[in-house]
Amino acid sequence: MTEAFQPNLLRPRLRPLTADTTESGIVLYQRFYGLDLVSRYPGAQTRLGTFEAAGYQIAAQFWRPQWARGTLLLLHGYYDHMGLYRHVIDWALGMGFAVLACDLPGHGLSGGKVASIGDFSEYQAVLAGLLGQAQALGLPQPWHLCGQSTGGAILLDYLLTGDARPELGRTILLAPLVRPRAWGWSKLSYQVLRPFVDSIPRRFTANSSDAEFLEFLQNRDPLQPRTLPTAWVGALARWIPHIESAAPGSQSLLVVQGDADETVDWRYNLKVLEDKFERIECLLLSGARHHLANESEVLRRRYFDFLSERLS
Repeated sequence: MTEAFQPNLLRPRLRPLTADTTESGIVLYQRFYGLDLVSRYPGAQTRLGTFEAAGYQIAAQFWRPQWARGTLLLLHGYYDHMGLYRHVIDWALGMGFAVLACDLPGHGLSGGKVASIGDFSEYQAVLAGLLGQAQALGLPQPWHLCGQSTGGAILLDYLLTGDARPELGRTILLAPLVRPRAWGWSKLSYQVLRPFVDSIPRRFTANSSDAEFLEFLQNRDPLQPRTLPTAWVGALARWIPHIESAAPGSQSLLVVQGDADETVDWRYNLKVLEDKFERIECLLLSGARHHLANESEVLRRRYFDFLSERLS
C-alpha cells in the first residue's frame, strides 16, 4: 500500500466484469491495495469491472486460480471496500478457491451516495447481482459466502428471507451486524438529528489492533468515507426489526467474533444467531476487535486455521 492512485480516473474506465478487457488503472489500483496476488498463484486470473444492480453501477472483481475447487463470494463491511480484504482473499486463494467480491453502493469504486443506502433491500439486489455474475463467469461450485459486519448482515437477511440455491456452500460471518453497540442511544440521536442534518462527521475508531492498518484508513486510503449519512442509520433502524422477526432457518453458520469488539453489540447478536439458525460453530477470539479482516497477523492466523479446518 505505497503508490497512490486516483479513483475518479479509474471509475469511468471500468467495463462490464464479464468482458475480458484490460485497463492500466486496474493494475495501479490492485498494487496500491495489495490485491496483485495472481503472481503468487501460477496460472491464476484476475479482473475488475462492473455490473448493474438496484439502479447502481457496482464495481466487482474476481481472482481465479488455475485449478479452483470452489468459490468464495465476499461482502465487505460498512465504510469498507474490496481493497481492504487482501488477507481474506489471499487465504481463500491459498485454499484453492476462486474469489468474487464487490463494493457495496456508496462504497469504494461503486456508484451511489457516499456510505448511504435507501433501504437494506437494495443490498439484497446487489447480492443477487453478484450471484448472477458468479453464474455468468462460470465460477466453480460450491459458492461459499463470507461477510464482514454489514456484509454479514446482508448474508443473514439472504439466508433467512431469500431463495435457497443448491450451489451454495458454507456461510462465514466475521463480526456480523445485527445491532450496533449502544443502539438505543444511536437510534435516539438519529431521531433528534434527522430533521436538521443529512449527515454527521465520521468518527474513526480503533477497530483493529493493527496500528498500521488504522493509520492507513485515516490518512492514506482515498476511498474512505468521511461522513455518516442519516439515511443509512434510518435504513438500519428499519432493517433490525425485519431481521429480528424473521422466521428461523435450517442453515448452519461459521462465525468469528472478537470479544473486544466495540462496534457491534456482539453478545446480543450471537444470541439472535443462535435463535435463528440450526447450527452455529463460533470462534470467540480473545482480544480481537471489530475489523477482523484486518486484525493482527496472530489473530488472523487463528481464525483462518479455524475456517480452513472446516472448509478443507
